[in-house]
Amino acid sequence: MADTRLIQSRYRLLDLIGRGGMGEVWRARDESLGRQVAVKCLKPVGPQHDESFTRVLRERFRREARVAAALQHRGVTVVHDFGEHEGVLYLVMELLDGRNLSQLLEDNKQHPLPVPDVVDIAEQVADALGYTHQQGIVHRDLKPANIMRLADGTVKICDFGIARLGHDIGFTSRLTGTGIAMGTPHYMSPEQISGGQVDHRSDLYSLGCVLYEIATGAPPFDLDDAWAVLVGHRDTQPRPLRTHRAELPGFFDRVVLELLAKTPEERPVDAGDLRRRIIVGRTGEQPHLPSTGPVPLAPPVPVPHPGQQLPAWARGMTTGHKATCALPGLAPPDHSAGLTGEWTTGADPSRLTGEQVPVRAERPTPSPELLSVLAGRHDAGLDLGRLGHWEEAGEVHRAVAAEREHALGPDHPDTLSSRYEIGFSLSRTGRAADALREFDRVARGRERSLGPDHPDTLAARQEAAYVLGRLGRHFEAHQVYAEVLASRERSMGPDHPDTLRCRHNLAFNLGRLGRLEDSYQVARDVVSARTRLLGADHPDTLVTLYEVAYTLGRLGRWTEALQAYQDVARARSRSLGPDHPDTLSARYEVGISLGRLGRSAEALELYRALVDDRTRAGGPADPETLRARHGLGVNLGRLARWEEALAEAREVCAIRERVLGPDHPDTLVSRREVAVGLGWLGRWADALTVYRTVAAARERLLGPGHPDALAARNDEAHCLEQLGRGTEAVELYRRVAAVRRGQRASPD
Repeated sequence: MADTRLIQSRYRLLDLIGRGGMGEVWRARDESLGRQVAVKCLKPVGPQHDESFTRVLRERFRREARVAAALQHRGVTVVHDFGEHEGVLYLVMELLDGRNLSQLLEDNKQHPLPVPDVVDIAEQVADALGYTHQQGIVHRDLKPANIMRLADGTVKICDFGIARLGHDIGFTSRLTGTGIAMGTPHYMSPEQISGGQVDHRSDLYSLGCVLYEIATGAPPFDLDDAWAVLVGHRDTQPRPLRTHRAELPGFFDRVVLELLAKTPEERPVDAGDLRRRIIVGRTGEQPHLPSTGPVPLAPPVPVPHPGQQLPAWARGMTTGHKATCALPGLAPPDHSAGLTGEWTTGADPSRLTGEQVPVRAERPTPSPELLSVLAGRHDAGLDLGRLGHWEEAGEVHRAVAAEREHALGPDHPDTLSSRYEIGFSLSRTGRAADALREFDRVARGRERSLGPDHPDTLAARQEAAYVLGRLGRHFEAHQVYAEVLASRERSMGPDHPDTLRCRHNLAFNLGRLGRLEDSYQVARDVVSARTRLLGADHPDTLVTLYEVAYTLGRLGRWTEALQAYQDVARARSRSLGPDHPDTLSARYEVGISLGRLGRSAEALELYRALVDDRTRAGGPADPETLRARHGLGVNLGRLARWEEALAEAREVCAIRERVLGPDHPDTLVSRREVAVGLGWLGRWADALTVYRTVAAARERLLGPGHPDALAARNDEAHCLEQLGRGTEAVELYRRVAAVRRGQRASPD
């Protein structure tokens, strides 16, 4: 971008201050008001981007700008203006004269800052956070590079660009795909890492990490491996600050350690409480600070990848940058955001310089700049997927795949990587057959270019097997899993994480083939291996133990199944928290097992508590809340409390019909439970009507030979018997038996 570039005939760009995750920041002159400002420019949005990526980028920027412009506090960077000029999104901010905390540490050769400065910074940041949190805004990426100390000593928080408005968290979360899980590993809270509820107390944890670093010279978990950093946040108690630096005040040590508590409830109530405690510690006097009222809590953030304690995005990620920032005024470039790199990459030069540029008739050898742009867009697609935005992620990956194929060829690893993500997006949006074709294509290409035993080739084949299972083609899936497992054991060894993951999938598929004993043996062996290598509470270990419990239940070994489910529930409660969705899922299965063992009173109490927890986490109409209520109703019936059971079943059925639709499998299960209650209350004529409705719906949706449809017709026949219509009942029983005999005789 030329030095004389004028934006909207008003802001003249003078000097490049630096480049960061969202683009470039320039020192500029506001020609209208005659003052110097900072202008933050995103990379051009236009023909070089596919439409869906551009739409998401623009919407994300507008929301960032509106949030930032609404903040008016001496401790927050002032935003004057924002807009779009010739495809460039820009944000006009006050020009700050100072250094961020990352630079201050670097200037100090990574030695900690003076104690009075550390305490003063803590108080000022607490004051600013108290204000922003009262506005319902959570920063979510607080780190040394985002906190500026000005020449006059004022401290300001910068870059609320990935903040979430508390009242709009659900939609904003799908638009803020910058970086990894909206944070930097060294400063992420445990709830951010696990995908749990994130509110203002997550910022307090991040502030604790920042204060720990500027007070001691290193963050609390100063490790080079990203997974180890995340595990440290989740599991490890930080060492007291005074073990690193004895001259730190005792009150400050205690305050920072409380900020670093693993659960939000153990941290200070809010930033105002934190500031009061710092002032008391500094002066010994109780400050008279105005009451600001309760801080609004943000609702829960949807969990991107259920079943894992540390989410899938943590695999292979780098630790990001600690406070050793190398660029003046900005955090180091974050290539995962897809917005960094040289300004002109991928864009039409004439749009930036005003000069006519000749167009080549043939595409030259792809430049590093073009490849960098495509890599950034690929990563942006990954971010959309991590946030559950699978349709748009697929659109981005399709566009990148087309350009990579043209530039690099169809079998280049980067092209195949994009196609792999297309398959993943198709799988997550329910298009299993299309996903299978894409994974098969990737597997063949990788086998040609990388070899049959390459980990990437095996990964594509394993995803193909998973999709085959989703399509009900379990025998074919079994064959692929067995081949991939043999290759993984040969090339990686029996205890490699990918080998164990494949064995886990094989066990799952064996269960779907009806080979329950084989499934149980394989899964049990995987549990033993993962316990030995990863630990008993590791998420992968618990996922397989959950599968062991499920298979034990199908084998009728409910006492053992109950014990395994209880072990999973306890371990997940310890590591994830009692209200985490995975913990609640295990508790639901504990209830199922108790009911199967005739311990319905215990199951009833468990389900009552589970309904309360699910309602608090997901709301009264959430499918998981309704599933817990269904379990409660079933156990009321088992205790012969049929009036209550019938009322519960009717309420759940009505909500499911409204939320899921009248023909959804869960709705039909509830409708059948209504019929069961009617029958036990002697209202057989009413029950018959309901049973017939369920049977007709299942035959229409699943086919007359489906096991669920046949079971529904058996229910109808039993009801006819109770009404004294034996001839009709016998005829219906015979029809069901004939269909089942035909199925057994079928070669398939």
